[in-house]
Amino acid sequence: MNLLIVEDEVRLRNALANNIPWEKHGIEVVGQAGNGMEALRLIDRKKPEIILLDLQMPEMDGLTLARQLRQDDPLLKIIVLSGHDDFVYAQEALGLGVMKYLLKPAGDEEILETVLEAADRLKSELEQRHNEDELKQKWKLNLPNLINEFFQGWLNGKYEPWEIEQKSKVLQLDLQKDAEYAVAVVDMDPLSEDETRFSKKDIPLLQFSLSSIVKEYLMATSCWVSTDYAGCTVIVFQLDGNEEPGIALQKINAVTEKLLLTVRSCLRLSASAGISGITGNQEDMNRLYVQAVRALQNRIVLGYDLAIPYREEQGREPELTCQPNLEKALEIALETGDGDKAIETLTALWDSGMAKAETVEDMHEHILYFTSLFICMIQKQGWPVREVAGEDYVYFRNHLELAAKEQILSWLQRMIRAYLTYASQRRKSTSHSMIKTILSLVENEIDQEMTLHAVADRLYVNSSYLSRLFKQETGKAFSTYVLERKMERAKAILQEGARVYDAAAGVGYRDVSYFTRVFRKYWGVTPGEVRH
Repeated sequence: MNLLIVEDEVRLRNALANNIPWEKHGIEVVGQAGNGMEALRLIDRKKPEIILLDLQMPEMDGLTLARQLRQDDPLLKIIVLSGHDDFVYAQEALGLGVMKYLLKPAGDEEILETVLEAADRLKSELEQRHNEDELKQKWKLNLPNLINEFFQGWLNGKYEPWEIEQKSKVLQLDLQKDAEYAVAVVDMDPLSEDETRFSKKDIPLLQFSLSSIVKEYLMATSCWVSTDYAGCTVIVFQLDGNEEPGIALQKINAVTEKLLLTVRSCLRLSASAGISGITGNQEDMNRLYVQAVRALQNRIVLGYDLAIPYREEQGREPELTCQPNLEKALEIALETGDGDKAIETLTALWDSGMAKAETVEDMHEHILYFTSLFICMIQKQGWPVREVAGEDYVYFRNHLELAAKEQILSWLQRMIRAYLTYASQRRKSTSHSMIKTILSLVENEIDQEMTLHAVADRLYVNSSYLSRLFKQETGKAFSTYVLERKMERAKAILQEGARVYDAAAGVGYRDVSYFTRVFRKYWGVTPGEVRH
């Protein structure tokens, strides 16, 4: 530790510097000053850590110097050695942060002991500050991971409302307590067979790249981006409370659609997104997340590179667990329709248990485990186990009929395929309900101008999703179907003896000449010829 002695009496100053064995105790006297101004110059050059200070000095007294030094360096240790035993002096000195007030003539031993005490205290404070700085740095570096863990827990329904509020404050997240939220889950689409730049082992890298692109793209948006246990990117949107939920979701669909374009432009690979079908408060986060995950599953039917809004299905919504283990990985693989991943995870579960079974009792224990696991996952979807399992339902009722490991494994693999098939059928059924709504709109409003974008806006979905869904279910483009229905209706109206003008108006054409051209191109004859 470095010590500076500030004393205007030369004899006392030299005695303090030379008569006390400073070096023996690890103290180095780096300078001596006769007044406050001289002390300031030395302090600037020598950077002492402890100052032994007299109060009564020319040019600048000790209290003035102490006041200035405490402002410049709060850690600096100041020990007053003064001939004034006035209480006011002592009180003012201690009020300035002086560590100790010694009265002259203090003995060398007392002065040495006080300086060593100051050195020990300074070491302790420096160590504490170093630890605090280190903790702050660690906290800063680990903050993104802590935030991601918070969102994983929140999305999976782990927290009570008070925990959400408490944890978000600690993590400095500006969550509005009464705000409405929506969730989107984004994931890279499976790699095509002709992809040469990346392979399956690069999936974690691509998921990381996707998350980075999403964060950068949505930087100016009121949302948070995290990743879930499956590696998908999750976007939690905090909505404007004054906006109607349907309009807010429509905007999220549009933003997400543009985001996917950006991903494709950056990576030259496609990604898809699932979007919750409703908005909700903080306590609804698990439900919103589940909806977004299930919406993303629909890419199996509709294809890739789509922003897919959630559509309500029959049965209750599942409450996803939050255990990042093989059971969770299997559940995610099934819910996202990834059959290869589901088989791979099932094999890992098998190898960790059933494959090692050596007795009949061990095998029965593991059969019960797999039976309960599949029942739990199926019932979480609100599906009847009997319907999903089909002919294999018999093994749920009497697992003793499974007599060999190979038979058991084959049954479990069939259950995975059965689960995926049943999920696909349910998604198609849900899609059919939307298509029925669209077909009804076409029939009821055929006398009006109708575009894909207008219908999409009315249903609060994006047009790309609606176009893909409509063609998937009907085999025709939306515009082609609308044209067919309009031309068939116009022909029927004309055959009933109506005027060409009335037929055109009846199917939404205000320009009769344009209607005539379209009609002739479609039917090969003019409206007048049909009428006659």
